[in-house]
Amino acid sequence: MIKLNLFSASLLFQLGYAQVDYSQYVNPLIGSEGPIAGYAFGGGDIFVGGAVPFGVVKVGIDTWEDNITIATLNGGYTPNGKVTAISMMHESGTGGFPKYGIVPQIPLRSVAAPVNLLDNRTYWQTRVGNDIAQVGYFKTQLENGVSVELSGARHSGIMQYSFPSGEKHVLVDVSHYLPSETGGYSNQYYIGGEIHIQDNGTYTGYGTYGGGWNEGAPMTVYFCGDFETPPDQSQTFRGRNTDPMPRYHTLSNGPIPQAILGNVSEYAGPLNDRIGALFSWNNSPSSQIRSRVGISFISSNKACNFKSTEIPSWDLNTTVSAAVREWNQDVFSKIRVDTSPSVNQTNLVLLYSSLYFMHLMPSDRTGENPLWDSGEPYYDDFYTLWDIFRNTVSLYHLIQPSYYTDMIRSLIDTYVYEGFMPDGRSGNYNGLVQGGSNADNVLADAYVKGLRDGINWTRGYEAMLKDAEVVPYNTFSYDDPTSSVKEGRGALADWLEFGYVSADRSSRAVSRTVEYAINDFALAQVAMGEAPGDVQKYLNRSAGWQLIWGHNVTSVNFTGFLSPRFADGSFNITGYNPALCGGCEWSDISYEATPWEYSFVTPHDCQTLIQFMGAQSEFERRLDYIFMPNTSQQNLGANGVGINTIMNIGNEPDLRLLICTIMSTNSTWKSVQHSRELANQFFHDANYGVPGNSDAGALNSWLIWQMLGIYPIVTQTTYLIGSPWFSDLNMTVNGNSTLRIMATTSSSNSTSSPGNGYGQDNYYVQSVRLNGKSWDRNWFVHNDAMVNGGTLEFVLDAQPSIWEKGEVPPSPGHVVL
Repeated sequence: MIKLNLFSASLLFQLGYAQVDYSQYVNPLIGSEGPIAGYAFGGGDIFVGGAVPFGVVKVGIDTWEDNITIATLNGGYTPNGKVTAISMMHESGTGGFPKYGIVPQIPLRSVAAPVNLLDNRTYWQTRVGNDIAQVGYFKTQLENGVSVELSGARHSGIMQYSFPSGEKHVLVDVSHYLPSETGGYSNQYYIGGEIHIQDNGTYTGYGTYGGGWNEGAPMTVYFCGDFETPPDQSQTFRGRNTDPMPRYHTLSNGPIPQAILGNVSEYAGPLNDRIGALFSWNNSPSSQIRSRVGISFISSNKACNFKSTEIPSWDLNTTVSAAVREWNQDVFSKIRVDTSPSVNQTNLVLLYSSLYFMHLMPSDRTGENPLWDSGEPYYDDFYTLWDIFRNTVSLYHLIQPSYYTDMIRSLIDTYVYEGFMPDGRSGNYNGLVQGGSNADNVLADAYVKGLRDGINWTRGYEAMLKDAEVVPYNTFSYDDPTSSVKEGRGALADWLEFGYVSADRSSRAVSRTVEYAINDFALAQVAMGEAPGDVQKYLNRSAGWQLIWGHNVTSVNFTGFLSPRFADGSFNITGYNPALCGGCEWSDISYEATPWEYSFVTPHDCQTLIQFMGAQSEFERRLDYIFMPNTSQQNLGANGVGINTIMNIGNEPDLRLLICTIMSTNSTWKSVQHSRELANQFFHDANYGVPGNSDAGALNSWLIWQMLGIYPIVTQTTYLIGSPWFSDLNMTVNGNSTLRIMATTSSSNSTSSPGNGYGQDNYYVQSVRLNGKSWDRNWFVHNDAMVNGGTLEFVLDAQPSIWEKGEVPPSPGHVVL
């Protein structure tokens, strides 16, 4: 008899599943549309195109929507928008002002009047037919008859244009970027560049751009492009820049001029002229023009090298196949389920599509940091940690420990050279901070779960101390001129003086108080190993949320809510309604959620929270209420479209709202019921398939955790037990171990096995076994199953059951003030 050790068995198991092409279950268009048919508004704001996991390049189309009042261009792609370019860089799932949409091309069939190369309104193209999107591949048909196909590698992309007979042109406009259609203070801007053409049509150069959602400093991106068939004519062009830009030269209020063509090199010069190139094929017998483009933040030579080494073949399918292999090997095979026809196919699509979207960002730019050379990994496009700290990073920890270690090292290294770790970072620039210093939460989660390899935790704790003790300089942002929104904790002066954020001296007083409390709990967790003398200090500070609890504040027959408190200690509760937050924006009392919602979000001390809400029965009554239809009094715009409950799954603060439900004895079934209802109602295999922008995959990560039947409490080692969606799921954890999650039904007359009913029935837990032993707690800790792997077995049924008889999860941040 042959015996295999656990590692060998796990390896053979994974190799078997590696043969499955999980990419076929990915729908890259989920989230591409909102509730208004044909528009992106209220949808996921996702990127659609060619990319690899955490790739620098995300090559796809840029579009312009006609209805500018609801235009949403953040990912470049919109369902029916006019195509303005195919560009190399995009974000995915982000709100606010667009970022990137740079290093472009666009195929044209004529450049005669009325076409003006400096005015994309004269050549943009509507699309006909249906777009095709697959992992590593995208295709669209333009109204001018040109078919566009594309794929992407890590720093490069390949485009294939199929022209009808006649003229063939490819335009490269270095000054192109994704705009905000309504303008505004954080619109992107182009401020210069160069472009040079070689005899065979290869072109090199760079563009410099600034602005965007994070109010970014100028960044320079180098490029190198070539064509399989050398063009018959290649010429550069230039023209005055007429875009309105603060602090940079432009031809103010001037008409868009005609481009001046005829050279092989162009420089933007001191007036930031627009520049580009036009490539033409007049005599080529081929109907297809193929182009490869590489980019680099270091030099055009590196861009050329990326282009040639990452895409050595002109066969588009070669690049597509390479991308699919990488996605299958590095991402999809980390969570393996039965894919036979008997399994609910919608569940498969939701699982693997969610894995896809949570791996598009951040961008691994190791070796591509133009600001400093430390030898450390470098990641950009944390857009933002405020979104992904809530559950995404905990999933990275389990299934991507190598990538995740590098992300942690990059955050710490950014502190070393920039002065603070980022909360958001894009275009090599820190910003913006929506709430707390949430890199602290990310580091703490990694630390308490034992991530150590290559991480300088002494320096990491030093970075966290900087967040906790040093007030960042005021950036006087239009978003919030009262304090910094670039990095650190802008309202820290209040926190240090009062123990809470005051409503008369600072904006977002309620939400920032809650987040600073969680940040300080994160410090206490890391201090246990790095600076034990600091533990009690930060544990005490983590109770600051209690200082703004209005014990007598009432709302719809409930008493006790987070409430605005002034610097003098008095509460500002005259006319106060915790179900409202103004616009829930930068200058309001709370950000992206109401005080009603934030009043549930203290996962480090659920014990005190439940007590403040009136003990278990009142807590559960309040919980039931937030899920009742038509209870919401707040209009949250694009992130609340179609949601009429107080619980708003489209906004990230609510992703952790159900955590304390598990702490309330005998209510696990209720948490399972609510989460399953949310998933069934708002997540679909459809273009309108997520409830609001996916925020770099944060919403997708939430859905994955629901499917696993467990949920992390970030900054703690605790995982809460829910209910799985699949009868047999194997997840690679800690690099080479396997957590196997199994489920059976207890009813002999059950009509569906677990997962096959799309979560509609048979999801209530009756019993649990962990690593072969009967388990009566609705939680377990990291070392139980996430280090060496293990098994988690469920028995499910259609009726609720109080199966959890053991102790409730701990409240490690419990402090009595």
